[in-house]
Amino acid sequence: MTRKLISSGSEFESRIGYSRAVVDGDYVFVSGTTGFNYETMEISANVAEQCEQCFVTIEKALKEAGSSLSNAVRVQYILPDGRDFEACWPVCQKYLGEVRPAATMFIAGLMDKRMKIEIEITVSVGR
Repeated sequence: MTRKLISSGSEFESRIGYSRAVVDGDYVFVSGTTGFNYETMEISANVAEQCEQCFVTIEKALKEAGSSLSNAVRVQYILPDGRDFEACWPVCQKYLGEVRPAATMFIAGLMDKRMKIEIEITVSVGR
């Protein structure tokens, strides 16, 4: 399989120099994805809504890659305020509850103070 680069159209991808996702071998590596709607460049002030938007963006990239969240093997959540994570649990459960990938939550600053969560995920291409 050849390496395939997938873009969401985010201005960040071209300005910084990365892809939303990269298909390489048996895996799709999805870059850290924030709660921005990259079509409108709007972002909700609500962390759970941002989490939902993260998964919408991730699902779109995975579909283009020929995979889906049902093949998730690893997820990393990054939040500036760890107290916000619990509000995201129902959204995480909605998208990954049956899949149950290996997971880690980090507390770290994000590039824009409006960002309340960033999600990075690795999935297999398919089974």
